[in-house]
Amino acid sequence: MKMSFRWYGENDPVTLRDISQIPAMRSVVSAVYSVPVGEVWQPEEIEKIKTACEKHGLIFDIVESVPVHEDIKLGKPTRDRYIEVYCQNIRNLSKAGVKVICYNFMPVFDWLRSDLSHVNADGSTSLVYRDKTVLGMDPRKGDLSLPGWDSSYTKEGLDVLLNEYKDIDEEKLWENLSYFLHGILPTCEECDVKMAIHPDDPPWGIFGLPRIITNEKNLDRFLKLYDSPYNGLTFCTGSLGVNPDNDIPSMVRKYSAMDRIPFMHIRNIKHVGERDFDETAHKTEYGSLDIYAIVKALVETNFDGYIRPDHGRMIWGETGRPGYGLYDRALGAVYINGLWEAIEKDRA
Repeated sequence: MKMSFRWYGENDPVTLRDISQIPAMRSVVSAVYSVPVGEVWQPEEIEKIKTACEKHGLIFDIVESVPVHEDIKLGKPTRDRYIEVYCQNIRNLSKAGVKVICYNFMPVFDWLRSDLSHVNADGSTSLVYRDKTVLGMDPRKGDLSLPGWDSSYTKEGLDVLLNEYKDIDEEKLWENLSYFLHGILPTCEECDVKMAIHPDDPPWGIFGLPRIITNEKNLDRFLKLYDSPYNGLTFCTGSLGVNPDNDIPSMVRKYSAMDRIPFMHIRNIKHVGERDFDETAHKTEYGSLDIYAIVKALVETNFDGYIRPDHGRMIWGETGRPGYGLYDRALGAVYINGLWEAIEKDRA
């Protein structure tokens, strides 16, 4: 497996120097953040990231994310133009050595939490989700706790977009996703770049918007939309794990054995109520997910894709981007590496 770490570019409080000092760290997960959705990432911007990583002994070969324009999700006539731009981005990234692109197909909103700095008993802070709190929010009034999304739209712009989704149900979203995949995957096959869809987070409908990458049945359906090794999953244990009906170790074993997981996001969550959860430290005992069993499933299916420790708590007085501090994610990486080595040696 290839251990990786997300980096938000030069303005990230977590530096490449910091990342390079984490034991066994190989790859940087990043993106061109300065380009609006639906426009081409210029080769020189991609090369800047690659060069910066190489100066610290790191490899830029996985992207998270190349966002999918809302016109594609809505199935508008303009989608073909945006799909061609997406294909050009795949070509440009391939030339720079990128092998995997993570993306999502969530309408309007990315991952959503009700509190970005919940204070835990030990004084650390973490992201949490309380369904009642979220249901009490009104996206048309802008009262959302969304990292990176609070200022993404004006109140009026968001209102227009939500109205456009009134006629998009789950089946229509599936249809639009299939159209997108058939538009980009031939380019991926030509360029040797794997696409890895991220599950919906949380994996249920929000504000009347459909969400479809949510459970095993739907993951099976997704992989059949375009049956190719280049059509794969970003298997996020936390996103799928907040639904207790999802057997995460079993699902990891299944899709890893099929060689359809190019990218793993490993984090732990704790169920604290129906559709309520806290994000926790990575170690199994702190949450509701068996991280040992998840890593064991990967080792025993000869997983050779990318792994990154996902959202961490803020600990030791650190401040920064919620969920993306240095210390707790670094501890997560070391924990995963330790499990991996022990399971491999036991298996041998």
